[in-house]
Amino acid sequence: MDPDLLAGLRALVDQHRLRIVARAAASPVDAETLARELRQPVAAIRRHVEVLVGAGLLERRAAADGGRELVAARMDRVGAMGRALAGLEREAQGFGAVPGGAWPHDGESLAATLARLELTTDEAKTLRAYVVDGRLTTIPAQPRKRDIVLRFLLERVFTEDREYPEKEVNQRLALFHPDVAALRRYLFDAGYVDRDHGLYRRSRPA
Repeated sequence: MDPDLLAGLRALVDQHRLRIVARAAASPVDAETLARELRQPVAAIRRHVEVLVGAGLLERRAAADGGRELVAARMDRVGAMGRALAGLEREAQGFGAVPGGAWPHDGESLAATLARLELTTDEAKTLRAYVVDGRLTTIPAQPRKRDIVLRFLLERVFTEDREYPEKEVNQRLALFHPDVAALRRYLFDAGYVDRDHGLYRRSRPA
């Protein structure tokens, strides 16, 4: 296995580190804020941050006002991990790696996806605000905006009319954002996917 991939996986085994990466993906954040939001001691958060920086999943940034040091998620690294895991999964299933580590529709332009979704001008503008370089910068808090993002992810992730094991869904969603559990839940709660014993598939029209 790729040493970088293995290091990243080892770093994310801890649930607190996974939550730290998810929070830092939304916006740069300092250790004190992370400790308060995750309800963990600052010292423990700092140790987790050191591991994640060492694994290349976080990077340190200086605060604009010269205050506390910030950390931000390296979305390029998170995306690379997702693609590597996707390739390994396909090889394990006997399908072989996808060229370039990409899933179907990954090479499709955002404009093409917008055309297929038939979004309004305002909806397309909202989507472009949250999807940058093919990655989701943050999960919208407002239900209306989040629904636009979910429709986009549905087209990019559930590309075939078949059942998807939860592990594969996680791998595909990780290409767009590290908080895959939240995205899975939102897709299910919005009625875009059905779930049965760990298997997901696109919801069929009534």
